[in-house]
Amino acid sequence: MNDPQGIRISKLMAERGLCSRREADAYIERGLVFVNGERVTQLGTRAAPDAVITLGAAAQASQARQVTILLHKPVGYVSGQAEDGHQPAVMLISAQAQAPGDKLRFQMSHLKGLAPAGRLDIDSTGLLVLTQDGRVARQLVGENSTVEKEYLVRVEGNLSRESLALLNHGLELDGKQLRPAKVSWANPEQLRFVLREGRKRQIRRMCELVGLRVTGLKRVRIGRVRLGDLPVGQWRFLREDEGF
Repeated sequence: MNDPQGIRISKLMAERGLCSRREADAYIERGLVFVNGERVTQLGTRAAPDAVITLGAAAQASQARQVTILLHKPVGYVSGQAEDGHQPAVMLISAQAQAPGDKLRFQMSHLKGLAPAGRLDIDSTGLLVLTQDGRVARQLVGENSTVEKEYLVRVEGNLSRESLALLNHGLELDGKQLRPAKVSWANPEQLRFVLREGRKRQIRRMCELVGLRVTGLKRVRIGRVRLGDLPVGQWRFLREDEGF
């Protein structure tokens, strides 16, 4: 089947949160994707926007084995690929660093395809999500993601009421308006930022625009998942009863 006027099946699958585009292509090649009940094996096949798309049992089983990991990233590690001699955060994922209490124990297979879903700067600490699951990655960093990220930010400098209002809405970076944020004082030394986007070094640059200097930044929540009391440098699996 192929609808030349339709949309690529891999794109439809990603938009519906079934999997990532890369995973969709792999499933299609293996004959594990069905459109309106018909098996699809040809990459690039198109279908109507309202087509019924289902995954075969083997693909569903593969997804069920994919893990998502919550890491309390320390300062000094980069989120993604190694750069400038600094190690990537995925190097911290080991049996020794797994927090006690997880039902699932670490296996080397959990590292295969494990990638950060979002970034956390080298000089920042807190909650970093790493996942094998394209659905989770898309939810957190997809173009249309609206998942909140909450940070505690230690700052130096004076912040007027007008500047605080600007932090909430009114600033732009790289010539592009920022989405509205929720910024308030958590205590006399720390601001609480709640964002729905993640531009590079966004919070530090926002603070610079209103005359503040960031001296510490910690991410404490992504969506409904909190860092909690997870120690620095340790990690745990996202539980079945948790979701962003």
